[in-house]
Amino acid sequence: MAFSTPAPKKTRIRIVLWGSLFYLLLLGLSHLLRAGQPDPYTAPEGLHTITLKRGSQRGQVGQTAPPVVIRYIDTHPRADSLRPVILLVHGSPAPASAVFNELAAGLASDYRVVAPDLPGFGYSTRRIPDYGFASHAGYLQRFMEGLGLSKVHLVAYSMGGGPAIRLAAETREKVASLSLVSALGVQELELLGDYHLNHLLHGAQLALVWAIQELIPHMGILDRFYFNRHYARNFYDADQRPLRALLQEVEQPALILHGNSDRFVIPDVAREHARLIPQSALRMVDGGHLVLLRQPATMAALIRDFVSAAASGKGINRADASPARTIAAADPLKAVRLEPARGMSLLFYSVLIALATLVSEDLACIGAGLLAARGIIGFVPAVAASLLGIVVGDLLLFMAGRLIGRQAVSRTPLKWFITSEDVDMATGWFNQRGPAIIIASRFLPGSRLPTYFTAGILGTRPSLFMLYFCIAALLWTPVLVGLAMLMGQSLLSYYALFQHYALGVLLCIVLLLYGFTHLVVPLFSFRGRRLLLGKYRRLRHWEFWPIPVVYAPVVVYILLLGIGRRHLTLFTAANPGMPAGGIVGESKSDILERLRPSGVVADFRRLPCRLPVDDQLAEVQRFMASRNLAPPVVFKPDKGERGRDVEMISSEKEMRLYLERAQCDTIVQEYVPGREFGVFYYRYPGQSRGHIFSLTDKRPISVTGDGVSTLETLILKDDRAVCKAPLHFRVHRNQLFSIPAPGETVQLVDVGTHARGALFLDAADLVTDAMTAAFDAVSRHFDGFYFGRYDIRTASVEVFQSGGGFKVLELNGVTSEATHIYDPGNSLISGLRDLMRQWKIAIEIGQHNRRKGVRPLSATAFLKLVLAGGVP
Repeated sequence: MAFSTPAPKKTRIRIVLWGSLFYLLLLGLSHLLRAGQPDPYTAPEGLHTITLKRGSQRGQVGQTAPPVVIRYIDTHPRADSLRPVILLVHGSPAPASAVFNELAAGLASDYRVVAPDLPGFGYSTRRIPDYGFASHAGYLQRFMEGLGLSKVHLVAYSMGGGPAIRLAAETREKVASLSLVSALGVQELELLGDYHLNHLLHGAQLALVWAIQELIPHMGILDRFYFNRHYARNFYDADQRPLRALLQEVEQPALILHGNSDRFVIPDVAREHARLIPQSALRMVDGGHLVLLRQPATMAALIRDFVSAAASGKGINRADASPARTIAAADPLKAVRLEPARGMSLLFYSVLIALATLVSEDLACIGAGLLAARGIIGFVPAVAASLLGIVVGDLLLFMAGRLIGRQAVSRTPLKWFITSEDVDMATGWFNQRGPAIIIASRFLPGSRLPTYFTAGILGTRPSLFMLYFCIAALLWTPVLVGLAMLMGQSLLSYYALFQHYALGVLLCIVLLLYGFTHLVVPLFSFRGRRLLLGKYRRLRHWEFWPIPVVYAPVVVYILLLGIGRRHLTLFTAANPGMPAGGIVGESKSDILERLRPSGVVADFRRLPCRLPVDDQLAEVQRFMASRNLAPPVVFKPDKGERGRDVEMISSEKEMRLYLERAQCDTIVQEYVPGREFGVFYYRYPGQSRGHIFSLTDKRPISVTGDGVSTLETLILKDDRAVCKAPLHFRVHRNQLFSIPAPGETVQLVDVGTHARGALFLDAADLVTDAMTAAFDAVSRHFDGFYFGRYDIRTASVEVFQSGGGFKVLELNGVTSEATHIYDPGNSLISGLRDLMRQWKIAIEIGQHNRRKGVRPLSATAFLKLVLAGGVP
């Protein structure tokens, strides 16, 4: 058997690897430079500085605020104490030093105007533990105390409304009046109208901004950009829920100034503020959210007139408000239908939806539909934004396949998201059915990533890919967005009735829609229906349940037995000849070597992982030649469980691929034809004869061709094979779309492992005294073995029953199972009963060995061993 040298790595892969290294170096340099930047930044001329020492923080019970440096505008830093003081509170992301210069100048003739950069913004300390309203209100109070400001007229812009409302309601003696300019303050009228949903949205924004700022090597440039992670953290920490009650506690004269075309903080917010503060004056001006910056003279005049009246005692307090407005202030908020966003706000939502599709296309479409149901954006923009994100994301997948090729799938980080098996399956789809599979993948969740990536690998023409892809996206996206919108409208029509439960109901709708795409849509295809049937059967039949679920009561039983015998890990002494009794990570080749003198071990050779692949292949060649073996042979890891990575290898190419991805030493073993059995054997120390606790007949699964159906269809049609259909698809990916001839048998499982799809049958009726005696004889060649399972193959069951004619493939220690429990005819109760009996025997044998001087592992050593996944 000749072995060829491996092909050289693709140049494009080298470019990617070197590019990744260069990126990491740049990123490290960027973080190093950023770490050296001062906090706060050096302030420009004209800004004043005050350091707030550590002190109590309003709104944060039991917490102490850290010392911070605040930079601020002060038009009359040495003004006499009789001059009224206006305290300007900025919003987010721009600080006072960037937005209030013209407004401050317009007010400075009559007032001392003070405008601080709030901590987290501008030239003040950037890194603070909390960016929320309560925290900023506390900083403002300490700022006033530090400057000796006994009373101020508060003017808050945009998001500055949050801390200003808190300050006005909670420190009435220090706030003479309150002006809210384009300010927020009503949770029900922001974004989705619910704090928890908005919090999720702001969390997504924070994650995105953090990723941009921390994962792009910008050398500190983005840190000075207004839309940085401090801005995003401010939104994430903000909580408007308490503000409604606080607005109803504002006693001072109040002015509500708002642009009548504001799309970021809609005019309904200003009207609600005016309702909740019955003594307030509402002034709607022509303009949008930036009216303060674009019309500073007009806004300064309105604020000056209001503050002048309040300072001279002519302002209206809550006690003097009209009775009708006072009564109206106590009414609950009526349901509001929002106007669709336009301009920059529409662009913001559209970008957010498009970016969300890169995480989950279906959930992004559902979210867009819910935004449309809320009236925040229209149906057409919701669909357009979803389509844009889908097109960009899937084109990136397609281009990734074209540029970096198939080899990149086996490398980090791409292998975390897509496997070689996924690409092989998608390749089969293309070869069998052509580019039209792109349309089908749009309606089969989970198949898009490998399909589009494979389309690029196979060199599909971009124009052809775009044609099929756009057809599919245009069919699917409006349906999903529209469905979410219709269901969302039904929910929102009853919002006032159950607004306290809206989050839970809305989440249920999202889950319902997501379930629709993953459960209902597959019902419209034969493949989807059969795969759902396979999932149902895996849930119904306990033999397919996850191991932790089945073993939970067994673990409790083992602990109780250990407590009763005053040692939790007696089972680790069941096999003194195996490390830790064969609990985990034992070397299969060492065990087989101990059994080799018995003459019944299938020939094998261990291939050290440290050797180059070419040297390992040469060793395989020598082994096969010395034993006169012809393909196939069996490759398996020297340390492995539940049949993981056990494969029958028939060609040199398959050998090389296996060894290249091997993570530990590999065993190459002769292939033994015939029936496979699992023989669970035990013998108590000091006894002359052992027992066969369990005998399992391991049957391979096969399908028979009809000359019409592909192998994939045959698997789906078979009632047993469909239960493990995804596994069979991966194993037989290279021939999945071939059509077996009529009567041709295709064996789906080569390895007698339940986890790999084999059918296990209880064969206890085949056990004979001769068979038991044979395993007694074999076991005595292994000094220190008392408990475990032999996996054997035999050409004749009759000869096997007579005590001969079998070959041992491997021997497993204390954690091996009596695999007859997986017989489909056995109930969960009987399976658990036999597992508990098995472990009781192991513990009893361990107790016998302990009396003879064998030391079980301590509980601490056992836990370390299991967590490490290997033998110490």
